[in-house]
Amino acid sequence: MVLADAGCEVTLHHRRPALVEAINTTHTNPDYLPGIELPHAVRATADPAEAARDADFVILTIPSQTVRANLTMWAPVLPSDAVLVSLMKGVELGTAKRMSEVIEEVAKVGPDRVAVVTGPNLAKEIASRQPAASVVACRDEAVAQRLQAACHTAYFRPYTNTDVVGCELGGAVKNVIGLAVGIADGMGLGDNAKASLITRGLAETTRLGLAMGADAHTFAGLAGLGDLVATCSSPLSRNHTFGINLGRGMTLEQTLAVTKQTAEGVKSCESVLDLARRHGVEVPITETVVSIVHDGKPPLVALKELMSRSAKAERR
Repeated sequence: MVLADAGCEVTLHHRRPALVEAINTTHTNPDYLPGIELPHAVRATADPAEAARDADFVILTIPSQTVRANLTMWAPVLPSDAVLVSLMKGVELGTAKRMSEVIEEVAKVGPDRVAVVTGPNLAKEIASRQPAASVVACRDEAVAQRLQAACHTAYFRPYTNTDVVGCELGGAVKNVIGLAVGIADGMGLGDNAKASLITRGLAETTRLGLAMGADAHTFAGLAGLGDLVATCSSPLSRNHTFGINLGRGMTLEQTLAVTKQTAEGVKSCESVLDLARRHGVEVPITETVVSIVHDGKPPLVALKELMSRSAKAERR
């Protein structure tokens, strides 16, 4: 919708023919954004080759843990000069690779052909054309500027950045911190706890980013603090809502059963922890989330353990 509003012709690929038919005939996506009318410049197809034909930008918007398998199937039909754009906010399980790294590896392209869009971009608000800002990142600034022009509208304001590592980490780790804040809210903890988790979560993200060569300034911007605040404070955030259910005492299985869309932090918390350990970085909030989500530790027990860690200086 954003791309179409900016003047682009857009072809969506979807695996389910029934949803393709609904988008093309009613100009709505009834399964994911009911009631939101899509521009007529947006059409859909069940054929990935048709969707990719002559594309300047190929936008990848699937769950992060499915990128490798799907892109392996799609790679043969991708235009040789298209920019591959990641909207995924996750880290691959097993490899601990960022999404741009997976894309480069599977599609066999260089970093100048891969871009990332990230920031405080809750889908429902953007679909309602409410004002939002975002970050368009690519190692090649000229490519970032091309993508910026392709998605700049009266309600969607993109900024360019060449720090792909920092932008991707900000988007991935904020989902984990969003789970933590949701758990705290579900437990009935107050705003002091929420502010503490957000702030220390940002410190955790920045430590990891610096160890991986990211720019510290990125984490103070839209891809870092901006995305973190939106995820940790909005009822529209899937990760925050998922965490609330866990904090209220629901099991992982029960919470998954009532969750319609992907909460990336549920799986990425393990891969983020793996990534941090590979770089020798302490990430206590992420460790706590993993212990609750995947090890079944009661939130109250995990909270006591987190709060009883040894005291230290803030900037460490």
